Amino acid sequence: MTEQSAPALKEMFNVERLQHIATQMSAVYPPFDAKGFLRHASRDLDELSVMQRMARVSESLHAVIALDYPQTLEHLYALAPRLNNRFVSLFLPHYVASHGLDDFERSMAALKYFTTFGSAEFAIRHFLLKDFERTLAVMQQWSQDDNEHVRRLASEGSRPRLPWSFRLARVQADPSLCASILDNLKADSSLYVRKSVANHLNDIAKDHPDWVLDMLEGWQLDHPHTAWIARHGLRSLIKQGNVRALTIMGAGAKAEVKIHRLCVEPTVIRLGERINLSFTLESLAAAPQKLVVDYAIDYVKNAGHSAAKVFKLKAFTLQAGEQHPLRRTQHIRDMTTRKHYPGKHTVHVLVNGERVGSADFELSN
Repeated sequence: MTEQSAPALKEMFNVERLQHIATQMSAVYPPFDAKGFLRHASRDLDELSVMQRMARVSESLHAVIALDYPQTLEHLYALAPRLNNRFVSLFLPHYVASHGLDDFERSMAALKYFTTFGSAEFAIRHFLLKDFERTLAVMQQWSQDDNEHVRRLASEGSRPRLPWSFRLARVQADPSLCASILDNLKADSSLYVRKSVANHLNDIAKDHPDWVLDMLEGWQLDHPHTAWIARHGLRSLIKQGNVRALTIMGAGAKAEVKIHRLCVEPTVIRLGERINLSFTLESLAAAPQKLVVDYAIDYVKNAGHSAAKVFKLKAFTLQAGEQHPLRRTQHIRDMTTRKHYPGKHTVHVLVNGERVGSADFELSN
């Protein structure tokens, strides 16, 4: 995901929100120069992306508050619970990363506090760059904290490929550095935390698939929370038809199925419209089968060739002789990560990593 993929998100830092921040800051710190803050924060606002706007708020606070870092933090602590949007609160940990790198203990406490109001996942990475071992040791402690937001920060902040942030080269090269964090969270009660752990594993799988598979093969996947993390953490490898990943999910065997009534409708669409994929799978096996069903679309590229994109559909158990109908609607629209071009597009149904049927639709001019 990129900043541009959600252009409306930057409007969270619009003029009205800046006024809200100024009002609440004045309430906790009466000498606050609200006019100076608004003048600084709103300059060329329309030209800034969402992350640039977030950083601008942090910079503007620093520009008008004539206090040292510890004193400013006291007022930001008071400000945090008064903000009316969790995403907007990201400027608080940004301030910590910008001005507190040389005040480690105070800054770690601040990030732990601020993350409960939004997230400090971007800010903590600057401390990992400056003092990796010391910061990671704190994050390992956080992974056992009572607060789900703090536990999530341990996983999310140490992801090697966190979107909207720089990569952590050391973690990307050696994922075992964060193994204890992932292990501590492998059966976490919070879905918020489990999503982060799964995303962390999916990040690692892009560089070290065997490392992820080795780790998950050692986990007790009979726990529902751990099984959920494994399923979502392996999603990229499953889409690739990785046999070990499918085996971990109980779907490593070749599917004994027959596909019926495979249909893509309408067969001709324009950009911005939707296709409806439908089909029925019939079991040809004498025993229940664990199936992972995905579908791939061969998107026509600008040069005329095609490139496949795999989408998850459903994982389920198909009983002997059972027929199971499946349906999915897909919006065909341009995104920053994918442009669409006219021509014949082919949809493939994948069961346990193998293609079992295909159908076409035409994208017209």
